[in-house]
Parts: sequence; structure tokens; C-alpha cells
Amino acid sequence: MALPENYDLDLRSIQEARRLAVQCREAQRAFAFAEQAEVDRICAAMAEAAYRESARLGQLAHEETGYGVARHKQIKNEFASRTVWESIRDIKTTGVIHRDDRRKVVEIAWPVGVIAALTPSTNPTSTAIYKVLIAVKARNGIVVAPHPAARASTYEAVRIMMEAGEAAGMPKGLVACMQNITLEGTQELMRHYAVSLILATGGSGMVRAAHSVGKPAIGVGPGNVPVYVDRSADVVKAASDIVNSKAFDCSVICSTEQCVVADKPIADQLREEMKKNGAYWLPMEDVPAIEKLLFSAPGVMNPKAVGKTPQQLAHMAGIAVPGWARVLVVDLKGVGREHPLSGEKLTTVLGFMVEDGWRAGCERCIQLLKYGGDGHSLVIHARDEEVILAFGIEKPAFRIIVNSWGTMGAIGATTGVVPAMTLAPGGIGGAVISDNITTTHLMNVKRLAYEINPPPPAAYTLAPDVQQASGGAAAPASVELSNAEIEEIVRRILTQLEARR
Repeated sequence: MALPENYDLDLRSIQEARRLAVQCREAQRAFAFAEQAEVDRICAAMAEAAYRESARLGQLAHEETGYGVARHKQIKNEFASRTVWESIRDIKTTGVIHRDDRRKVVEIAWPVGVIAALTPSTNPTSTAIYKVLIAVKARNGIVVAPHPAARASTYEAVRIMMEAGEAAGMPKGLVACMQNITLEGTQELMRHYAVSLILATGGSGMVRAAHSVGKPAIGVGPGNVPVYVDRSADVVKAASDIVNSKAFDCSVICSTEQCVVADKPIADQLREEMKKNGAYWLPMEDVPAIEKLLFSAPGVMNPKAVGKTPQQLAHMAGIAVPGWARVLVVDLKGVGREHPLSGEKLTTVLGFMVEDGWRAGCERCIQLLKYGGDGHSLVIHARDEEVILAFGIEKPAFRIIVNSWGTMGAIGATTGVVPAMTLAPGGIGGAVISDNITTTHLMNVKRLAYEINPPPPAAYTLAPDVQQASGGAAAPASVELSNAEIEEIVRRILTQLEARR
């Protein structure tokens, strides 16, 4: 009798995690002293291979998960391969990366080791592409653990990069992806002795698990992103940006706008301009059906409603919406558990609130961030620089996107922040850092530090109960070296290090 496909899947998953982690560590140790040119050649080959397959991978991700728009996923794959690679291509990640002649400190790059990379179902292929590139650029190995709902598409993205990298000279096993996906297997990967760091992108449960295994972890938090539209804003552009950003890939990027906070003098104009761009205001009688569909419990998003068009949501909820609708908008009366749609909604539903003046708008945005988005992102549309700066100073968010899309702006596609698919929310959001995660976060730095100040004379005095040796021991004389002598010593040491490699 044939065994079912999932027979002993948990055991096979655990064994696969162990095998891939050990193989990855062996490959990483072989790659640890690779020259910069070799590292860059391998990464460039992987980036180009992923870019060529962006459309196919986007289609695979859409078909497997049922989330979003295939064409939009292609755009994210192109961003994760080409744009991310261009942002890290010129970063030096091998050997001496910096010299401070004044402080006589030499900085040397050092890899972290093996990275366990957890990837989400919402952006499965683009996140995998991005994580492989930033890991290998810093001479790390990486084992990807996909979300079960995106196992095949994530594996295909990693396979494409793995084969391209190995063809360019990358050690076999340096890049790998699990195929037998279970909670037990993913936990085994995170706990495995060969793994040095966990890089987690996904739901709150996954991130909490990553932080709980006793290893260094970089995780993200939820993004309940408010968008404030000030009376000084270009309202026409703001409306277009908000609707297009919310509709992009059916709102599965965590930095997507979740609730509009409109300044009272321009609120009516903003509504009308948003409608021109495809925003459909839900009648109040239809709101309970959408609330029930989107949340299986307070704050718990129904995965079946994630990444869906307004028409798909309407069909599932048993209501009617026009065919032209690109996003559904709900007027909210408050923020919190009693107002479910004031939380994060990874689908095409957007809240709308009105406040009079930027100070009131500021307070409302803080409420929204504290209800599930602390530390993540905020969007502001304004031309008054004082208002913009006040929002930047006062808001508990580490990405303040000004006059741009929340989706594209926070990841660095339309703004100057570091291009990334993992956006850390800082200490207030449960992460150790607040940056867009890139290759420098996956690289350790060693420092050669030469003496520039002699110890103070008092440091050489003896303790009261210690007798001075015969003949006395004077404090050693200070030895002064010229800059040229220091440079010669550094060159000699580095030559010896290169010879040992």
C-alpha cells in the first residue's frame, strides 16, 4: 500500500533542515576567504538569473498562493534582483574595508556564518531573491525556509539563483532551500548548531518564534501604516498615490497604507480624487460583512482574504461592488479592537478618518501605529516642511515616507532609503534595529586597534600589599611611532594575512 504524501513529513523536514544546515556550514567555511571579485561575480550571476525569470516567478507565486497580481509580483522580483544588487554591488565585504589613520584603527570584514532565512507567503519569491543576495554578498551561507503556502515558488526562485551561483564558482550547498516544510522542520533549522543568525520576514508568530530560540535574530513587525494628508498637500497626487499604492499587488506589502487620516479642509476633495482613481466607499450596511470576512478573531487576519481584489472580497463576503473598484474604503469612527478595520489589512481595504489640523492628525496617526504598527512606517502628503519635520520627529515609526507610495517608498523603490524587502521596526516594534536590512547587517567587522595613548603613570603603581621587585620596576617609556612606520607595519601584517590565505 502506497504511503500518503505527508507520511512522516515532520521527520523528513527535521532531517532535511539538519542536512542543509551542515552542508551550508561546510560550504560557508570554504567561501569565507573568497576574494571580492569572486564574491561579486557570483552575486551578479545570481541577480541576473533571477531578473531574467522575474515574470515566470511572479506568475508561479500568484498561482500557488492566490495572492496579489502576477505582474506586480514580477515588478517586486525585478526590484529584489536588480535594484537590490545595484544598491550593494559596490559595498566592500572582504578584507580591509576601512582605515582610520587618525585613530589608528583598521576594519576588516568578517562573515556571520550560516543564515536561516524565513520567507513569507505574501512576497515569497522577491523576499527569497533579496535575502540570498544580501547574505552571499557578505560571504555567508543561507538556508531558506519558505512559508508552507509558497513552498514551490520560493524553492524555484532559490533554485534558479543556486544554479547560477554554482555555475559562477559558488561552493555547492552555500545557498539552499527546504522543500519538506513543517513547523518542526523550520524550528529545527533555527535551533541548529550550524546556524549563526535568523533573518525572519513574515507574520508576528513566525517572528516571535525566531526571537525565542536563543540565537541572534533580525525580525520584522506588522505594519499598520497611517497616511496623513495635510491641507498643504498636492491633493490630486496624494489621492493617486494612495489608491495606486494600496491596489499594488492587492496590498500584500507590509508598508502599504492602511488608514487615511485626512486634514478637514481638504477631506472632501481627497475623497473625490480618490474615487476618480478607483476608490469605492463601502455603504455602512456592508461593513460588518467585510469585517467578518477579513478577521477570524480580533487582530487575526483571515488568510483567505489576504491579497484579494475588491471583487473577490465582495464575492466572498456576499456583497456587491462595482467592477471599476480598485480598493474598498471604509469610514472609521475610532481605533482599536472595537474597530477591526483600523488594524493592518493585507488586502484591498482601506480605512478613512478626518481630523482638523496636523496636531490632531498627528495624534490619530500615533493611535494607529500603536494599534499594531509600532516602529514600522508612516506616509505623509504635505508641502509644509514644518509639518513634515514635526511628523518625522514625533511619530513612533522609522520610515516616514513623504509624498510617495507607502509600498514603493518604504522598500526604497521610489525613495532614497536602502532597497530591502525586510523592514525592521526598531526596539518599539520588537526588533534590535530600525533599518531596512541589507548586506552590512549580515557582516561582522573586526578591528585592529593600535595604541595611540600610553596608559597613565598611576596605572603602573603597585597595590599596597605587593612588594616591589629588586632593582625596582619603572613604568615603560612611551614609544612614539610615525604615521609612515604605522603604515609599514599594517602593510606587513596584511601581506602576511594574504599569504596565509
